[in-house]
Order: sequence, then structure tokens, then C-alpha cells
Amino acid sequence: MTENTDKNQPISVTAKDLPLHCPPPDAPLWARHPRVFLDFGHDGETKCPYCGARYVLHGPVAAGH
Repeated sequence: MTENTDKNQPISVTAKDLPLHCPPPDAPLWARHPRVFLDFGHDGETKCPYCGARYVLHGPVAAGH
């Protein structure tokens, strides 16, 4: 997962980041909210219902995800 300091830009994730949850483990204390697991749609994008962070999946996904 790439760090994102501009909340207007999507956060890039790969198959190794799955299962994906927000906030990420390295999020600063001020950016924490209840952990929510996120599912990707067919377009490879998802958005956190708490903070609005947008995630974009890049690369192949392993079977079962």
C-alpha cells in the first residue's frame, strides 16, 4: 500500500494488501476510526464509508479475493 498524504488522491493497493481494511495499520492517531473491511467492485475501486478514502487495486488478484 502506498502512503497517501493528499486525501483527494486514491490510495494504490495490490493483492498483498488484501484483505483490505481502513484505517491502515500505520495511520496516524488523528486519522483513526473503527476498522472496516472493504470490498472492491468490478472496477477495482472502493471507498471507506467513514473517512472517504478511495482505494484502487492494481495488478492481478489471487483466487478467492
